[in-house]
Amino acid sequence: MKALNEADISRIIEMAWEDRTPFEAINETYGLSEDQVIKLMRKQLKRTAFNNWRARVSGRATKHRKIRGFDYGRGYCPTQYKQ
Repeated sequence: MKALNEADISRIIEMAWEDRTPFEAINETYGLSEDQVIKLMRKQLKRTAFNNWRARVSGRATKHRKIRGFDYGRGYCPTQYKQ
């Protein structure tokens, strides 16, 4: 795993919480596997928040491209990438 700065970690956590962002997108952008994202989330979140996140994403079809059933449909907020 490459060294991540605070902005990268924040964005990974945001992507992990998003329902329509698959783990593969995080892997393509930051080079982190699903297991590495889980470890990062466990380390960065409070226990209750982590447990809520795991319950939310476990088995969720939209978090895995292979089982989500569509290739398109991910939208972006117009202000998402403004700095």
